[in-house]
Amino acid sequence: QVQLVESGGGLVQAGGSLRLSCAASGLTFSNAVMAWFRQAPGKERELVAAISRAGGTYYADSVKGRFTISRDNAKNTVYLQMNSLKLEDTGVYYCAAALRLGILTMTSMQGYDYWGQGTQVTVSS
Repeated sequence: QVQLVESGGGLVQAGGSLRLSCAASGLTFSNAVMAWFRQAPGKERELVAAISRAGGTYYADSVKGRFTISRDNAKNTVYLQMNSLKLEDTGVYYCAAALRLGILTMTSMQGYDYWGQGTQVTVSS
């Protein structure tokens, strides 16, 4: 049974930082493309960042230069370091895993097989 468990969310002031973690179990982590999505109130879920098996990365334009995705295959964990947080970064952040996507297709939300329960990130002014 695959489980993705996010942690690290919380309340932070604009300009601050948070580090999200997602611990995976029940799958061969090194074979999975991993990603972070977010969903703001009243909006659709969107891809924030993704990392391929080999460490190639993708970032949404809105977070480029501020967020960093990384993975530790020895710990079966993917991270999202979020700096210079803005009010518009508020939302529920979800970790996702894909077994069949590659570096050229990892932006496809439909291709993700497993999802975590989400962790709330709230940025205040």
